[in-house]
Amino acid sequence: MYAIIETGGKQFKVESGDVIYIEKLDVEADETVEFKVLATGGEEGFNYGADAKVTGKVLKNGKAKKILVFTYKPKKGKSRKLGHRQPYTKVEITSIA
Repeated sequence: MYAIIETGGKQFKVESGDVIYIEKLDVEADETVEFKVLATGGEEGFNYGADAKVTGKVLKNGKAKKILVFTYKPKKGKSRKLGHRQPYTKVEITSIA
């Protein structure tokens, strides 16, 4: 059985036992979180709506690898170098009910 959940403005197709990286949540490690369910599917068919419940366990919060952003204006001698590290939350899906 699988479910389509929404978190952080994105949609994810998850099954029980999956580990996903999502936008940072304001929770600590080893806490349980619930997600908004958009649809569920499996052998019995596909169901729209929030008649299911998806829970996950937060494994850790962290930052992704650094992305370098370099901009310049040709013939002007103007350049700028920036770095960005996107924060994330690593979650293991424990159950779909």
